[in-house]
Amino acid sequence: MKEKSINLNGRLLSLKSPVVMGILNVTPDSFYAGSRQADEAAVAQRIETILAEGGAIVDIGGYSSRPDAAEVTEEEEWQRIKPALKRMQRDFPEVPVSVDTFRSVIARRAVEEYGTAMINDISGGMLDARMFETIALLQVPYILMHMRGTPQTMQQHTDYDDLMEDIMLYFAQKVRALRQLGVNDVILDPGFGFAKTLEQNYELMRSLSEFSIHFETPLLVGISRKSMIYKLLNATPEDSLNGTTVLNTYALLNGADILRVHDVKAATETIEIVKRLMQS
Repeated sequence: MKEKSINLNGRLLSLKSPVVMGILNVTPDSFYAGSRQADEAAVAQRIETILAEGGAIVDIGGYSSRPDAAEVTEEEEWQRIKPALKRMQRDFPEVPVSVDTFRSVIARRAVEEYGTAMINDISGGMLDARMFETIALLQVPYILMHMRGTPQTMQQHTDYDDLMEDIMLYFAQKVRALRQLGVNDVILDPGFGFAKTLEQNYELMRSLSEFSIHFETPLLVGISRKSMIYKLLNATPEDSLNGTTVLNTYALLNGADILRVHDVKAATETIEIVKRLMQS
């Protein structure tokens, strides 16, 4: 299998060694309070922390995807993320930015106006029929996530005939559609916590190595402080860093190329230790 990489604004990011994507939430209602950035000074501090701790990509999101999150208009989402995009473009132009959105208009504006390098779509194009053609037009890497329904309804859609078979079919069909449109860089995100029960999340994690068998695309894992950790441990998101590190370790040992996290330092250290363990 050839070495994986992604083209970010004309620069190849090698995934020979896994990398960390640091989360920058500009939402007032993200499930993990510690990730919410309320003002421009906090946004700047968060960006600097992500980079100082070894983050390779900054993922900016203005729409909370937790199950009981409120709907946000397109314009409100744009106004939330714009100051962070401006700051990244002005102060850190060499750092690749990913925008977490399921709206093609937001994706297009972020890329065309602020040089955003990648789009992270929790809906896999399901919530905006123009997303795939927009990505093809923009020619940026696309994070394709598995979800059913919407963030508001997804937990009503956990009835799978066969969890892994259904997810693999979903990805096969969507990767094919993207390739036919000329999208070169597709990253798969299995969608932990999205339209999956606690048990299904762990079944998915146990089966993670299957993605590397069936697809040659990079694999992103985002389990940072999610309910599959804190509900199992009867804890809170704030108390879930240890569980996050355990699952990130397992993910790395089973093919993860990108870890999407709140706690960048912990993730970069996890990668270093796993790399040393795997040295032959």
